[in-house]
Amino acid sequence: MRMEENKRKKSKKGVGRKPKSDPAVHRYVVRLNSEENGRFDIQFQKSGLKERSKFIKTIIFGKEIKVIKIDKAPMDYYMRLTNFYHQFQSIGNNYNQTVKAVKNNFGEKRAYALLRNLEKATIDLVLLSKRIILLTREFEDAYLIKRKREEE
Repeated sequence: MRMEENKRKKSKKGVGRKPKSDPAVHRYVVRLNSEENGRFDIQFQKSGLKERSKFIKTIIFGKEIKVIKIDKAPMDYYMRLTNFYHQFQSIGNNYNQTVKAVKNNFGEKRAYALLRNLEKATIDLVLLSKRIILLTREFEDAYLIKRKREEE
């Protein structure tokens, strides 16, 4: 029997979590109405913290809370512009393939007529791309640069 008791005593040493020197044992309860709870939730979400208790502690003890705002409008615009750029590259690849196919598969007069139509479509694409560049610059001037000034 003594050997079994000694084994139990040895196995219990060093098992488990080390106790904290100053454990958090004090608890406070706060009750909020619906409006207050809504405001609390908004501030909690803006803080970016994952635990409500840490959020409450930072507010009580006046620690700095970093709030990161992500504006969806410029992100959406950027994503659409990137998508358009990829489509524009695809059109360029298709353009080269079309010119080669027209030269190889059609007679000189028919190829000339088809290439004129392709040239008109290309001019339209160039005008469209210039308009997009202009709109992007207007967007940057009116929105992004303005935002940077507000943040400073």
